[in-house]
Amino acid sequence: MKTILTIEDDNFLQGLEATKLKKEGYNVLAASESVEAFKVMAENPKIDLILLDLLLPGVDGFMILEKIRQDKSLLSIPVVVFSNCSEQKDIEKATKLGISEFMIKSNFTLDELAKKVRDLIGS
Repeated sequence: MKTILTIEDDNFLQGLEATKLKKEGYNVLAASESVEAFKVMAENPKIDLILLDLLLPGVDGFMILEKIRQDKSLLSIPVVVFSNCSEQKDIEKATKLGISEFMIKSNFTLDELAKKVRDLIGS
């Protein structure tokens, strides 16, 4: 079973994402901020994909993404940004940091999110 880490501070949305992805057959781990996210990554070396919000308390998603891309053990993990940050500069910054996909929350359904995950890592 493939494992997805969702980093999302909105508990309601985090729950919706987790429920949908679990129904699709994935193991889902969740974190709501950076310290928790890196703790989960350290404790679970077999993460297949990270679903990352950019607007988080404390350290934002860009800083988390930078740290992920600096860690050789995490470098190959696909990262999908799932955020309401929709400005071109945000998309360009995330793309430069090596994301697999940038999805604006308000433009996608959970079904479309699950399909994108399947396209990236299979089921």
